[in-house]
Formats: sequence, C-alpha cells, structure tokens
Amino acid sequence: MKPISGTKFQIKVWKYLKKIPKGEVKTYKQVAIAIKSPKSARAVANACAKNPYAPKIPCHRVIRSDGGLGGYSGRGGIRKKIKLLRSEKVAI
Repeated sequence: MKPISGTKFQIKVWKYLKKIPKGEVKTYKQVAIAIKSPKSARAVANACAKNPYAPKIPCHRVIRSDGGLGGYSGRGGIRKKIKLLRSEKVAI
C-alpha cells in the first residue's frame, strides 16, 4: 500500500483504526479518546467518512455511541459495512 495521504488528524484516526482487532468495534467517542482528542468524536466520524482506504483501514469497525452503525463511505455503503461486520462475527 502506498503512503497514506490525508490531514494530520485523518492519518492519526486511520492509524488507530488499523489497531482495532477483527471482530471488535469501537465508538467514534472511544476512538477520539484513544487518540487523545476526547471532544472530537464528530471529527473522527468525518475522518472515517473520508477514508479512501476502506476496508484495508477498517472504518467499518467504528459505530455510534447509541449502538447505531453510523455510515460507511466504502463501496457498497451501509450494506457493505453490515456484511463486513457479520463476516467478522460482530453481533449487529
């Protein structure tokens, strides 16, 4: 894979997403806290939405705090997010 291209914040988010193990999900808020930017859950969601590397950088593993799936910007949209999560045995 060629070098990741994005803003400093996006790259920070995307690098963290690569650490989320297969079969696990985190909320946008949990990701924000993990990258030491606890008030930036919405910005994390925006970084996920702008992720051109999906599913290699697994933004599908990030969901809303209320348990909702949020969106998926990769090819196939939300249906693809559901399919990817189910293939990783995530209960949704």
